[in-house]
Amino acid sequence: MAKVCVEIPQEIVDDVRAHVGDDKKFVNFSDAVRTALRKMLDQLDEVDRRHGRIEGG
Repeated sequence: MAKVCVEIPQEIVDDVRAHVGDDKKFVNFSDAVRTALRKMLDQLDEVDRRHGRIEGG
């Protein structure tokens, strides 16, 4: 898996960390970021489908 370095505003980091850990939605920070990116890409694909830029769905 590729490693990526990004700058993220502290308030976003703090918000994400509030959802990471035992009995929370994500097991670690990386899991939260991967999940958010996948969801965003799915949404962008849907927008592209609606505008006829890609086929499927």
